[in-house]
Amino acid sequence: MEHLYVEGPLIGIATFLAIGFFHPVVVKTEYYFGTRPWWIFLLIGVGGTAAALFIANVLLSAVISVVAFSSLWTIKELFEQEERVIKRWFPENPARSDYYAQRRARYNERHHTHY
Repeated sequence: MEHLYVEGPLIGIATFLAIGFFHPVVVKTEYYFGTRPWWIFLLIGVGGTAAALFIANVLLSAVISVVAFSSLWTIKELFEQEERVIKRWFPENPARSDYYAQRRARYNERHHTHY
């Protein structure tokens, strides 16, 4: 072995860490703020993707892209987390119980279920 190429495993580690970081961010964001801050993740995702286009260092560009696309994926997860709360799979914020009651009623009508 003359040379080891560590860039691939480093990108893999960065991906693993980004996913691990954004999972609790989704849960906490939905709990305290609902889905309203989705646009912040959009700005991070688009901004990071745009920035990565101008970074010559492939490893750094890839890591920024991984974080950017993880942020974009967070938008989807944020709305799905709200649905999980409506289904009572995750705890709801008691300060927002009226909001959840309205969303739950609308969800039940649409899906012919009762949560």
